[in-house]
Amino acid sequence: MSVPKACAQAHVAVVGAGPAGLMAAEQLARTGIAVTIYERMPSPARKLLIAGRGGLNLTHATPMPAFLDRYGEGRQMVAAAIEAFPPSDLIDWCHGLGIETFEGTSGRHFPVGLKSSPLVRAWLRRLSGLGVTLAVRHRWTGFDAEGGLTFETPEGAVTAKADAIVLALGGASWPRLGSDGGWTAPLAARGVAISPLLASNAGVTIAWSETFRARFEGSAVKRIAASAGGRTVKGELLVTATGLEGGAIYALGAELRSAGLAAGMPVTLTLDLRPDMTEAALAAALALPFAKQSVTSVLRKRAGLAPAAISLLREAAGRELPREAASLAALIKHCPLTLIGFAGLTRAISTAGGIRADAIDQRFMLKACPGVFVAGEMLDWDAPTGGFLLQAAFAGGRAAADGVLAWLEARTQNDHAHLAAIDATSAARPDI
Repeated sequence: MSVPKACAQAHVAVVGAGPAGLMAAEQLARTGIAVTIYERMPSPARKLLIAGRGGLNLTHATPMPAFLDRYGEGRQMVAAAIEAFPPSDLIDWCHGLGIETFEGTSGRHFPVGLKSSPLVRAWLRRLSGLGVTLAVRHRWTGFDAEGGLTFETPEGAVTAKADAIVLALGGASWPRLGSDGGWTAPLAARGVAISPLLASNAGVTIAWSETFRARFEGSAVKRIAASAGGRTVKGELLVTATGLEGGAIYALGAELRSAGLAAGMPVTLTLDLRPDMTEAALAAALALPFAKQSVTSVLRKRAGLAPAAISLLREAAGRELPREAASLAALIKHCPLTLIGFAGLTRAISTAGGIRADAIDQRFMLKACPGVFVAGEMLDWDAPTGGFLLQAAFAGGRAAADGVLAWLEARTQNDHAHLAAIDATSAARPDI
């Protein structure tokens, strides 16, 4: 987008140095606008760096519109942004930083080497070259009476002025990395409509028996299918001291919340421990006489279940498992576990809830706060892991920056029109 000269002389404040904030800063700085990023932590992109420890999943190869369907009810919040900056553009952007990528067998895209630190270092060098200023240890506390930003710093309270503001403060997950949801109070005080922040891509809690917890904490349960709320996903699970984590759980987060788990209502999660076999095939494999074999031995040898999976059956159905083949096969295919809650925001990968769609305009500007734009997990959209979460954060930051540019240009044109009207009036009335 071309920017008028007067607009290019503007200064924009970006609050938050995660992927959305950094992307907004880059998009703005490329036009020549002066940009200052304010970050509460001692260094930027901390959550992005942590995410990269297990392999930075940048985006996914799912084609549109199925890609957008992965955002469920939040699709309307992210669709325009992602269509304007789709996965192919994100991959090209990475290559422009000198970061090569590859597509995994599951369709996920990663940087070669899997880590996020080379990408972050290259990105920060680019931003520095564009003249972007980074102010760390600045915790945003709200607005002053004139609409300026207020911060707490090690040196005390400070205020910053800007021609436009982009807030990219994240949700409320992993607060030790900087996103604690503290922004909700000052925005709510300004009349911004905000849905409650809830754990997303989070583990679930289960009242394990002490025997199961002591033996299987940290164990993976692979090649399963999990069902809740009428949806089934395949993947694997990780047993924790308090419940389960893993991709199959994260993908069902919206269904589990809708069923009442976030409100503390027990919800049944059904596991298929052998999704590659039909119930009839399992029953046939289990139908031979047990002879002197234990049920555990039969399940291990004939059904191919690992010890952790066999013990999950006992957690669901009791210590004594059925010895009748049809009943045992049915339990393997429909193993019910009672969930009693989510693991909590402090351990969640991301956050659901946030600033509602009716609180922003098409430019991602807050209707209650002209000149203040929002991006990333602050908005009320939810995405599964697998690249969808980061894609929306990157695209959202870019879209908010484009919104700033459009707003600044419109404001400049309005100012010019106002001055022209005054000049015309003055020319018509020499006495003015």
